[in-house]
Amino acid sequence: MRAARRWMRGLDRAVPRLRRVALRNLALALPGSDPAPIVEGCFASLGRVLASVAHFPQISRENVSDWIVYEGFSHYEAALARGRGVLFATGHLGNWELSAFAHALMTAPMSFVVRPLDNPLLDALSTHYRGLSGNRVLGRGEFLRALVETLRNNGAAGILVDQNVTADRGVFIDFFGRKACVDAGFARLAHRTGAAVIPGFALWDEAAGRHVLKFYPEVPMSGDALADTQAVHGVLEAAIRAHPDQWLWIHRRWKTRPPGEAPLY
Repeated sequence: MRAARRWMRGLDRAVPRLRRVALRNLALALPGSDPAPIVEGCFASLGRVLASVAHFPQISRENVSDWIVYEGFSHYEAALARGRGVLFATGHLGNWELSAFAHALMTAPMSFVVRPLDNPLLDALSTHYRGLSGNRVLGRGEFLRALVETLRNNGAAGILVDQNVTADRGVFIDFFGRKACVDAGFARLAHRTGAAVIPGFALWDEAAGRHVLKFYPEVPMSGDALADTQAVHGVLEAAIRAHPDQWLWIHRRWKTRPPGEAPLY
């Protein structure tokens, strides 16, 4: 953890645009808040993600509870009992890498979608580490058929839903009082397959010195992709507001604007 914090401080100094993006995002989303501790917390949270990934080869069923525990597990159990699979709606909040890795050790392996890294060597290494607990890693170019297969077998799959997409790929929803462009494919997939949608985030508990993988109540899908996408992001926004220092503010979340609207960055 100490090494990860040093690395994050170095990244902050070496790439100052990341802090600028974070400050701009906070001005847009949480006006009136003190940005300094939130930005520092953002980098610290990212350091915890990297530190845990580095330890994936040493994390096992025997010691995983030293790293993370469940809260709200009954929501997942109830969703799984329906027999149509579970879609975890997660985001870059807390420790998204540890949440999927640990769930495989504590309960059962799952599938999750990732964007391949630009560097093929790092991508191969990260894929290897992510799969050490038995999870199935799906690249964005190949994931749909595999996701449907997972859900038909009453399995679980996780997707990061909080990333900006281009206007031709997404829909605009309200997110922190601003229009944000998001891929509605998650909601369409959930409605098409009948899978239960469970928001879940691995949140850092400072007092306990470990993460808490918190599952929220199921978000019902109506079949209206825009309304369903908005409902999922409503839970995400509430979780970020409760833990603002654990979200990845260095991402230009509001980059894509509705037609005719000026850029925000």
